[in-house]
Amino acid sequence: MTTRPTAVWTEIPVTDLDDAISFYSKVFEWQMMKDDSGPNPMANFTAETTGVSGHLYPGKPAAPGTGPTIHLAVPDTLAAASDRLTAAGGTVVMGPISIPVGSFLYCEDPDGNSIGLFEPKAA
Repeated sequence: MTTRPTAVWTEIPVTDLDDAISFYSKVFEWQMMKDDSGPNPMANFTAETTGVSGHLYPGKPAAPGTGPTIHLAVPDTLAAASDRLTAAGGTVVMGPISIPVGSFLYCEDPDGNSIGLFEPKAA
């Protein structure tokens, strides 16, 4: 393990798991599938769970604008991902914001969860 603060896993609570799988799959172009093998259903961001990642689970999202924000890398550009996000029922809240390593948008999923769409700076 490491001695520095390192996020190793994230969980996003959603009110309807199937709808959330559809939303996140469209926005990030993931192939998410429901997993009913544990005590509660969930949907991992990726089938590869040996590194840093996360999942969606049935739960109670924080009130819009009050919960934590997870920033997720987009597969292409912020413009393309934000188009997919709004078409799938999400909302762009602010941005784009440029930082030394790239750019991001603050957004909300249909449940009001705060997410950041992140595009790394071109090499």
